[in-house]
Amino acid sequence: MKYSFVSLFPELCRTTMEVGVIGRGVQKGLLEVETVNPRDFAVDRHGSVDDTPYGGGPGMVMRPEPVVEAVESLNRLERHALIFMTPTGRPFDQKMAREFSELDQLIFICGRYEGIDHRVKTCLDPMEVSIGDYVLSGGELPALSIADATGRLVPGVLGDDESSLEESFSIGGLEYPHYTRPRDFRGHEVPEVLLSGNHGAIDDWRQQESQRITRERRPDLLDRAVS
Repeated sequence: MKYSFVSLFPELCRTTMEVGVIGRGVQKGLLEVETVNPRDFAVDRHGSVDDTPYGGGPGMVMRPEPVVEAVESLNRLERHALIFMTPTGRPFDQKMAREFSELDQLIFICGRYEGIDHRVKTCLDPMEVSIGDYVLSGGELPALSIADATGRLVPGVLGDDESSLEESFSIGGLEYPHYTRPRDFRGHEVPEVLLSGNHGAIDDWRQQESQRITRERRPDLLDRAVS
């Protein structure tokens, strides 16, 4: 899987992708990271990539030329997705993460300032994606969240590929509680069923706990599964 970030802060993208599970995937050669900075395609010798908005209003808007040319400079693999990170986009979820993980390349357009000139979307027709109903300073963190969510699904990136199958949202709800040693911690003991060695009973307990937690915290997930 190749991740391409169009960003004014390429170092943020690169350093984040060097650590943890994703970093190990990069080291193994299973994941690849590249960045391109719109400033390299600035409209003047001062490196300008933004300007005041037509019609007035607060803040600055990223100009279309540097962004579009930065994207066009990339070598796009045949099976790729061009993704524009925006609060107005389609909500990202685990289903989308699995769909993205089956591609060969994800290209992220990461905006800054007040936003990006609308003609970037008109010219490039990217998929618009959001990670939640809130606003961040730029598109890098949302893009990195998607890179993390998809990269760990690429075969071989996790130590045990099956571990991703029992995580929250992959099982149709929220994940069940986990326990490890010690057996008793400050008066809180590990549920007896987990010590029984009865794998059928353990699976039943985990399923019941998953449904209980989902019902309490995210009942919308259960309604979605039914529909």
